Amino acid sequence: MRRGSKDKRIAVFLDRDGTINDELGYLEHADRLMVLPRVVEAIRLLNENNLLTVLVTNQSGVARGYFPESAVNEVHERLKNILKEEGAHLDGIYYCPHHPDVGLPEYRLDCDCRKPRTGMIEKAAKDLNIDASRSYMVGDKIIDVEFAHKAGAKGIMVMTGYGREELKHFSHEWKVHPDHIADDLYDAVKWILDQEGKG
Repeated sequence: MRRGSKDKRIAVFLDRDGTINDELGYLEHADRLMVLPRVVEAIRLLNENNLLTVLVTNQSGVARGYFPESAVNEVHERLKNILKEEGAHLDGIYYCPHHPDVGLPEYRLDCDCRKPRTGMIEKAAKDLNIDASRSYMVGDKIIDVEFAHKAGAKGIMVMTGYGREELKHFSHEWKVHPDHIADDLYDAVKWILDQEGKG
C-alpha cells in the first residue's frame, strides 16, 4: 500500500559550508570545522518541532583532488558529535563529491546529485519519506534557492558564508529569488517554524 502525501514528512534541507560552519573555501580536515553561532540551537529547534533536518552539500574538493572522500566523512562525524553533545542531531547527510569538468577521472561526472540538480533531495525524499513540496532549503548561495525551487521546496538564503556578498553584488543577475532572506540559520528556522504554525 502506498503512503499518501499526508504521511510524508516535512524536511529542512541545510547547506553545509557557510550555513552550518565557517566558509573556508575547501574544508579538508575535521579539525578545521568551526560551527557558526546559533547553529546548534537552530538544529535543536527543528528536532524539537519534529521537522527532519537533512544536510545536502556539494563537495567537489574530492573530485579536484584537494582531499579524499574519507575526509568528508570525518568532517561529518565531527559535526554529528558536536551536535550530539548539545542535544541536537541531523536526520540525514548527503553530499556530492563530483565535478562535471575537472579532477580525478572516477569523480569527473555530469551527475544528478550536484546542486542545483535535485538528486540529493530526491534520494533523501525516498530514504526518509519526505514531501519535498512542503519542505525547505537553507543555504548561503543562490544555487541553493534554485536547488530548492527545482525540487518544489521553498528556498531561504542566509547572510552568513557567501550570502551577504551574493546579495550585494550579484542579486541583479539572479534568475530565481529566495522565498525568505535571513541573517543566519537560527533566524531562518524561526521563519520556517512561523510558516508551519509552530512559531
